[in-house]
Amino acid sequence: MNSPNRRTAFTLVELLVVIAIIGVLVGLLLPAVQAAREAARRMSCSNNFKQIGLGYHNYHSAFNSLPMQSGGTWLKNVTSNATNRSFISTLVMITPFVEQQALWQAISQGDVTYGAMGPPPWDTNFEPWVTELATLRCPSDPGKGLPARARSNYAVCQGDHMRLVNSGGRNHRGWYQSTDDDNAQITGNATTDDSTTAVRARQTNRGMFWARHFTKFSSVIDGLSNTIMAGEVCTGIGQREIQADNVYNVADALVKDASISVKTCLDQIDPQRPAFIRVGVAVGGDVTNTIGRGHMWADGRLQYTGFQTILPPNKPSCFRGTDASQGMSTAGSRHQGGAHVLMGDGAVKFITDSIEAGDLSLTPTPGGGSPYGLWGSLGTRGSNEVVGEF
Repeated sequence: MNSPNRRTAFTLVELLVVIAIIGVLVGLLLPAVQAAREAARRMSCSNNFKQIGLGYHNYHSAFNSLPMQSGGTWLKNVTSNATNRSFISTLVMITPFVEQQALWQAISQGDVTYGAMGPPPWDTNFEPWVTELATLRCPSDPGKGLPARARSNYAVCQGDHMRLVNSGGRNHRGWYQSTDDDNAQITGNATTDDSTTAVRARQTNRGMFWARHFTKFSSVIDGLSNTIMAGEVCTGIGQREIQADNVYNVADALVKDASISVKTCLDQIDPQRPAFIRVGVAVGGDVTNTIGRGHMWADGRLQYTGFQTILPPNKPSCFRGTDASQGMSTAGSRHQGGAHVLMGDGAVKFITDSIEAGDLSLTPTPGGGSPYGLWGSLGTRGSNEVVGEF
């Protein structure tokens, strides 16, 4: 006998089971895909840093010194912006060593309006200052476009102190100037040196880079492999994040002539939302939109292309005034759990947020090791600290 015809098809239950299984598999797969994407971005970021490290080493080979942070041409005419007034970052100086020869020529030759090395880095009429470079951006950082002029996620290490670090002790005419506590006369107009300021600046500028001064690898007596040359910084997306927004107009206790107060900066954190800055505290966008963290790659001030090894990565950055003032810039990144640093020997390492940071209630003293533990020790060039594995 012929067997009866039988329909072959999925039942509704079977179809729902298959859909459920596919949904579970997709749910398991997506985190792995996201993790793989972030791993690729982190590797690209590390490669950018290695390229920048080669740029610094090649510059040193060519000129027998590191490029000057907040360097360039000194102000001659007090009323003129025809020069860059010694506000140029080290990143400008290494452009010919990171495959940016055309941009370097445009900067070094100037144009019909501005002379060689261009105007101050906040002058948006000078095209190079608003040209963003892929080499200076971490792919994990989502910040882009206005109000920034041209962003950077890489900053040089300027030690473990706040006092006289943003200016290096010198005004924009090249003289050591007797200071006030807010801006350390970074834009002062004295034409003679104040010896007290010169001595104090030498004591407090303990990093591989010293603003408005040249440093050399030979001055890094702690060893290049034990000293941080540069580190990552975040740029803001307008959300008042502690690792991506500068806090401005902080209490005077933050930086005094004889002491600094890290707690004053930590007090700016919202206790209810510890990843964010307290409501009512002024950040970059509340003061002037353009003075956000990392918003000008060509500017040598701490707020844009410098940091100190005081607070561990991804903690707040605070200043007594705005972007010409004294304060503290902190390393940070969008990578989970820490940030990359570039060591003096060119090695790129990942530093976790939990790195040992010593006693934050203390102030560094001349001739003493950093009070900020392993993190602080890595940021000083000549304090003779013993640095183990990290």
